[in-house]
Amino acid sequence: MNSYADSGRQMMLFTGNSHHELARLVAGRMSMKIGGCGVYKNANQETQVEITESVRGKDVFILQTGSRDVNDSVMELLIMAYACKTSCAKRIIGVVPYLPYSKQCRMRKRGSIVSKLIAKMYGKAGFSHIITMDLHQKEIQGFFDCPVDNLRASPFLMKYIQEQIPDFRNAVIVAKTPASAKKAQSYAERLRLGIAVIHGEPQQFESDRDDGRHSPPPQAVNQPTIGSKTHSRVRTYSTGHFESLEIPLVIAKEKPPINVVGDVGGKIAIIIDDIIDDIDPFVAAANILKERGAYKVYVMATHGVLSLDAPRILEESCIDEVVVTNTVPHELQKLQCHKIKTVDISFILSEAIRRIHHGESMSYLFHDISIDD
Repeated sequence: MNSYADSGRQMMLFTGNSHHELARLVAGRMSMKIGGCGVYKNANQETQVEITESVRGKDVFILQTGSRDVNDSVMELLIMAYACKTSCAKRIIGVVPYLPYSKQCRMRKRGSIVSKLIAKMYGKAGFSHIITMDLHQKEIQGFFDCPVDNLRASPFLMKYIQEQIPDFRNAVIVAKTPASAKKAQSYAERLRLGIAVIHGEPQQFESDRDDGRHSPPPQAVNQPTIGSKTHSRVRTYSTGHFESLEIPLVIAKEKPPINVVGDVGGKIAIIIDDIIDDIDPFVAAANILKERGAYKVYVMATHGVLSLDAPRILEESCIDEVVVTNTVPHELQKLQCHKIKTVDISFILSEAIRRIHHGESMSYLFHDISIDD
């Protein structure tokens, strides 16, 4: 059936509807075919999965990434995994290059940590291992109850810089915000280039004044003792013997004017990030870099989500080129914007699948990779 068999244990590769092209590339590199599986929606919009081949006792790899229809991608992956689990697959490994909801990994106001919920759902569906790439926050690995291999796209992106950007020695690596400075520094040190940091970009700050700090003060009630009069004395924090307790108000942050720390004059500016979805912050960064003398601006990221009008805005912007990997399908976006270039990462996914199936070490895939990459 395929070229991978280990002591009678075979491997099968399935895919949902999120990224057929990436699945074909991975399967082609491994000289195997994609397993038969029907994934479709019923008339009532429910997702239905039909596995048309036996998976009993086999290692099943399911490739499904986040895409525009992110909720459909999540449900397809969960139902496919559960179908393989109930069909007695030996191991079920999820290959999820772009983990859906990974940006919702922190508590905000009265919201929730959605990426933890997704991780728990993957575990309940039957996954015994997850392969992903460049998580938005590396701590997301701790949300899973199974092993997670967080692969890196940085070697492929740095290779693109060296081979496809003319005169890259005259480039400077730019961090769009101070929070991404470590990632930019890692690129700069490996490529032997300078670094610049954009400071003062408008950010969203938490503000919720309806938090109870102005509610009436609590009251301390002294209950009468036996034999005393039948009245009670009420003492409040504001008028009684207790001192009023106030929670200090945090001084609001002032948004400083956008500034560039580092020299970009007469250089190629390469902005490094992990996800490109909302393009407006990147356009604002490119504008300030051009004002400071950069003659070309590149944007490089692992996941090119590029939602809504991002391709049109990008086409009209001063950004010269956007380089992303094929963890997320963006063929339609490329038709709308000629500035989008793609780097293929199917090799590292296929190698990770091969090593997990044969029980080999994964350390080679993380050779010289630091936590900041």
